[in-house]
Amino acid sequence: MKSGEFIALSACSMMLTALGIDIMLPVFDRVREHYHLSRNSTATAQIVVFFFLGQIAQIVFGILSDRFGRLAILRVGFPLYILGGIAATYAPTIETMFAARFVAGMGASAVFMTTIAGVRDRYVGDQMARILSLIFTIFLSTPVFAPFLGLAILSISSWKMVFLTPPLFAVIAFVWSLRLEESHPKEKRSSLGLADISRSVKDVFTNKTFLRYTAITTILFSGLSSWVSSSEHIVSEIYKRPQLFAWVFAGIGLWMAVCTLTNSRLSLLYGARKTLRGLLVAYTTTAAVLLASTYVFGNPPQLALFAITVALMLGINLAVEPNSSALAMAPMGNSAGLASSIYGTSFFFIGAAAGSVISSLMQYSVLPLIVGFFIIGIISLVLAYRDK
Repeated sequence: MKSGEFIALSACSMMLTALGIDIMLPVFDRVREHYHLSRNSTATAQIVVFFFLGQIAQIVFGILSDRFGRLAILRVGFPLYILGGIAATYAPTIETMFAARFVAGMGASAVFMTTIAGVRDRYVGDQMARILSLIFTIFLSTPVFAPFLGLAILSISSWKMVFLTPPLFAVIAFVWSLRLEESHPKEKRSSLGLADISRSVKDVFTNKTFLRYTAITTILFSGLSSWVSSSEHIVSEIYKRPQLFAWVFAGIGLWMAVCTLTNSRLSLLYGARKTLRGLLVAYTTTAAVLLASTYVFGNPPQLALFAITVALMLGINLAVEPNSSALAMAPMGNSAGLASSIYGTSFFFIGAAAGSVISSLMQYSVLPLIVGFFIIGIISLVLAYRDK
């Protein structure tokens, strides 16, 4: 498979995570009606959170991929995602939907983890950051079109058809992935012996570079997760502008894609570490401006100000991720599968859990998110500049 096709397939595989969320956001009001939830209920945010929590399975998938190769785990992940998505669509209760979403998240974690590990198998350092930026640029087209696609499907069908779209897309990606060749040869694979696993785990958890940049990604993801899971509630219920939700979400998604594409150039010109630090300075400055404006002009701030500043921060967030991923994974070598699984589990599981705490505080106000963005920026900056 040539580089261009590999990038496109990797982006489509990772797109399953975004599509499994973004296309559903505009129909959450129908889901609340279907399960007889109140309009102010934040339970629909848990549909997103449980999907992210399923990423904890990456730990197991990472160990297995280092032993059996990337393709074996990839071909387990797709069916889990497809079956979980179908089960969530026809769940008789909201609690059953949460469980099915967890399973779908497990499947997405296998696909996501093997994609990152596959990139690490083929590239390293600034070149890996560039390739990941290109993959993320395609991947981030999802938030641009997915809300409108969800609304279009809803106009001719039900919310259940919207929920079925991601597993149907996964079937196409699954068939395409059969063209992939194994990137982790047998001679480099680890065993499942306790001593070997313990040694690999020790190598990962004692590497300060890996831990530092994984922490940065995790902290940043908590803010992104909170926005994604609560965005429909924020625009529709707090700002009372439901007709603008798809446009706001798509606009922010477009800006995120632009920032990630720009990062592919910046990381080559200045290096991943220097680019990451500059981006985090811009992130924290923007968060400070939004927080100060909220205290001066009132809570909630004007929707235009809120949307623009959040777009700036989330764009920077997604531009940082390929750099932090490349810097974290660079020293991992043959433990790339385990390392990428710990990396992904950390920012998806821990980040989503922290984001859900922020979301739970936003029933009537966006201030918890705004304060959260500022704290996230400060902590990330401290971590980045402690790397000598």
